[in-house]
Amino acid sequence: MPELSSHILDAVSGKSACGIRVQLLGVSSELENKIVFDVVSDEQGRIAESVEIVDGDSEQLFEMVVYGHQYFVDMHKIENMAQHLKQVVIRFSMVAREQRYHIPVILSPHSYTVWWSE
Repeated sequence: MPELSSHILDAVSGKSACGIRVQLLGVSSELENKIVFDVVSDEQGRIAESVEIVDGDSEQLFEMVVYGHQYFVDMHKIENMAQHLKQVVIRFSMVAREQRYHIPVILSPHSYTVWWSE
C-alpha cells in the first residue's frame, strides 16, 4: 500500500505550517471524488497517510487539497484580502503499489510552490 506524505511550509513566517487541513480525494472516471483521508498537519507541518489503491486500476487519479486560508487568518490575522488562495489542489496519480510519495508545499496567502520528492 503506498503512502502519501507532505511537509507544508509557511512562506510568510518561514516555518512549518501546523494545523492545516489536508484532504486526499480519489478521482474516478466519472469525475466523482471520494474522500480517501481528511487530516490536519502536525506540529511540524507534516502529514503521512497510507492510501488504498483500487486493484486493477493502473493509473488512479488523486487530488490533494490543502486548505490554507483559515491558517493564514488564524496565524497571521490576514482576513480582508481582496485576492487570496482558499485552497490548493494538486492532481496526480500513484501507480506504484509499495512506494512512498512525498509532495512538499510552500504556502503564502497569494501563491504556492509544490514539487514531487521521494
